[in-house]
Amino acid sequence: MSSHDRVMSIMRSLDDTARPVPSRAARLHLSRWPGYAAAAWGFLFAVPSFVWATGNTFGAQSTVSPSLVNLARDGVPWFLAVLVVTGVLKLFGALVGIGLTRPRGLRTSRLMVFCGAGAATLLTWHGGLFVVHGVLVETGAASVEPDLAALTGWYLYLWGPWFIAGGLAFAGATALYVRHRDDRRKLSLYSVVGTLGALILSVASTVTGIG
Repeated sequence: MSSHDRVMSIMRSLDDTARPVPSRAARLHLSRWPGYAAAAWGFLFAVPSFVWATGNTFGAQSTVSPSLVNLARDGVPWFLAVLVVTGVLKLFGALVGIGLTRPRGLRTSRLMVFCGAGAATLLTWHGGLFVVHGVLVETGAASVEPDLAALTGWYLYLWGPWFIAGGLAFAGATALYVRHRDDRRKLSLYSVVGTLGALILSVASTVTGIG
């Protein structure tokens, strides 16, 4: 074999060895998008909460229950406090989404996975309920109060899918985060606990009519 052939052989070997590296980097980069999507979802969803907490009901008149709109418009203190708290929780959810985009310390990872799995369950559950209830009302299998009839479409085509989209974003971000960790087995336990806790809370709120 000539010197030229040996050089070409070595170069091909180096190329073959290097190829998987950008592929792995690309996969890691793509795995961050669900976390960014969850963060964007949280930030966007927090905006109406803070806007309505000021007494401005822009966008709420036709998409939210009239009783809730009146509470915001009248500036009822406890309801405004609820709006602020929910807005803060949504911002926290956005931070969780960002936290799930790259490796963190052990304690932070456990918290992120627990919260991410819980958020995924809560959002998907409530979004699913909105869609199912909307379908039942639209098909005549269920009925609502006359002043709420106009809201059925909003919950079926807007709020339901919106909640489900957020749930799927958090689910994807959490699953990919756990998948790329060396301690995935331990983190999976926190994911299961977060999911079960959120599921119990969701069922309880549905049964009692609170949520």
